[in-house]
Amino acid sequence: MNRITRTFRQQGTARALTPSRLAVAAAFALNFPAQGIAAQAELPRIDVISGGEEAIAKQPGSVSIVDKAQLERIQPLSTEDALRKVPGVHIKGEEETGIVANIGIRGLNAADYKSLILEDGVPVAPGLFVGNGRYYNPRIQRMDEIEVLKGAAALRYGPNTIGGVVNYKTKDPIDGFAVSGRAGTHNYREATIEAGGSTPSGEARAGLFYTRASSDGFQDKAFDMQDFMLKAGMALGDNQWLGAKFTYYENDANISYRGLFLGEYNAGAEYNPAPDDYFLTERKSLDLNHMWEIRPGMSLNSVVYWSEMVRDYWRFAIDNAASTAAGSWVYTNAVNGNNRAFDRIGLDSRLTVANQLFGVAGEAEIGVRVMQEEMVDQGIAATRANPRTGTISSDRVDSATSYALFAQNRFDVTDRLSITPGLRIESYKQEHEDLKNNANNGDSSNTEYLPGIGATYKLNPAAQLYGSVYKAFSPPLNSQSIVTGLDQQLDAEHSINVEFGVRGQSGALRYEFTAFQMDFDNQITPAISGGLANANAGSTLHRGLEGALGYRWNNGFSVDGNLTWIPVSEYRENRGGGINDGNRLPYSPEFLANLSLGYASGPVNAALSWNYVDEQFGSGDNTTPIAGSGNAIWSGLIPSYTTVDLTGSYDVNKQLKLFGAIKNLTDERYIASLRQGIYAGPERAFEVGAKYTF
Repeated sequence: MNRITRTFRQQGTARALTPSRLAVAAAFALNFPAQGIAAQAELPRIDVISGGEEAIAKQPGSVSIVDKAQLERIQPLSTEDALRKVPGVHIKGEEETGIVANIGIRGLNAADYKSLILEDGVPVAPGLFVGNGRYYNPRIQRMDEIEVLKGAAALRYGPNTIGGVVNYKTKDPIDGFAVSGRAGTHNYREATIEAGGSTPSGEARAGLFYTRASSDGFQDKAFDMQDFMLKAGMALGDNQWLGAKFTYYENDANISYRGLFLGEYNAGAEYNPAPDDYFLTERKSLDLNHMWEIRPGMSLNSVVYWSEMVRDYWRFAIDNAASTAAGSWVYTNAVNGNNRAFDRIGLDSRLTVANQLFGVAGEAEIGVRVMQEEMVDQGIAATRANPRTGTISSDRVDSATSYALFAQNRFDVTDRLSITPGLRIESYKQEHEDLKNNANNGDSSNTEYLPGIGATYKLNPAAQLYGSVYKAFSPPLNSQSIVTGLDQQLDAEHSINVEFGVRGQSGALRYEFTAFQMDFDNQITPAISGGLANANAGSTLHRGLEGALGYRWNNGFSVDGNLTWIPVSEYRENRGGGINDGNRLPYSPEFLANLSLGYASGPVNAALSWNYVDEQFGSGDNTTPIAGSGNAIWSGLIPSYTTVDLTGSYDVNKQLKLFGAIKNLTDERYIASLRQGIYAGPERAFEVGAKYTF
């Protein structure tokens, strides 16, 4: 781990991808040398679910897949936009392009980080142990598919799997060249190029994917983003494959944690409440994948991954008294830089072996993961005259090293019944270093044992039962574990998760229904009075149902719908500060519903989609009126809202594709969230675009 980035972050510098660099990358992609004597359809990677319907049938938990055809149909601008229609998933929207991740699953707070987000099987959150997991959201433009897995099978992939696992699968290189563009409301502009090639035998392939997008933004929340991916792979002999992926992401976003005052929102304000605040991010990553088919029924998948991310957040200070009097934010000339740099390196290796354990046919999976993270957290005191440099007011380094071992074995007891027990052991050590006051230095360590068991039973050709029970956890962050140099002796947040469901297909009808419960024995909260700065306190309970149903007619029409009902999402202890036993958790709507009427026939792929989000509380005290001003607007009952989208694409010929969308067709005005003010949901927006493949 290095701290070189600390030298540059005070200036907010970022290196752009110049046309010359792109040209070099394109030349590499189109002239990749031939090696090996075998090839495979996809480059090697670690998938959460792989193998189609057969793989889904092996999962003792709920499974949702947003495939390529669905992505083309709904035309999402962000990964959050694509996830919005998945059963059990709630998106707390803060801006239309999902720059910051706000994903909640099964009643978990959508502003929290208790669900694991992966890209090609690799964690994308800047810090699983050391820092906030919401700062980076992968771009949807280079995604081919999204996998969402809940239940005991999620234990295989790491911490923060209480809600489940979301895995974004990136596109493989194409053979040739393609260019696409999109334009829309708020001066939205997007351009993408794809270039790739393979050897004549198909034994090696490589390609690049580059997107540049910018927008004036809803409420003038402008952004300027570029995203680059270089991906390559080749066969090594006839039973091994090697793959590599490099990504670069940069985004300068004019967004803030400040929202509108109540009076401004009621008056229909459409301006940026923090016009001079900026959220600047830059990220680089490298994955090296290796797949080895050791013998029939035995394979080893491994990935070494590295990432480095800088997040500079420059916020202007406010005059509270003047803001309250004016009914809108009044800013001073002081600027605070809340700047963080993250480094991560890790290894994840998984051995899969078909076996006859105890005389029962089955398959074992044994995995190991080693990961090291570091976060440099600096506060910069700046001024309006020099808003990107100043005096370092705080300078801290948080680091964590974690080791994990996982093993499970699926016993195929009969042709219908399979039982899969498993165990994950996660051991981690966290360290805190205060470069301005070494009295605050300290460390903390913990080991978690996480058992689980799941089962599937084929009831008949059209129905499969599944169920699981497992222990999940989310580790405390360094800032919670170590305070003023003292180990707070915090256990991780634990949850006993249980689910039971049925899924299947009968002709043109597909369905999946799941009942679930997540029972926390503790959550980490600030101490109410005296003692440690943080404490293990407060159990919570989440209980509900989610279901999905789809039907396809022979004439190209289809209907898909899903409903999530969470009648119980509550605190089970009095915590003080207005949080009482029985209060509902924030950002946990009781009902979520989606309905889509689609048409896919010949060159046309279109959908009319309806999305409903029930009312939800902005804070755990369950205050009902949205009242107060400025910093006081964190709580209140957010009304329910409904949005309608019309989206689709049209293949003019094999080379040219046209696409377009009308988002929020009815121009519904709604409150998306509360955070130092009111975040209004995006208004009606239009988008049109085209893609041409050479």
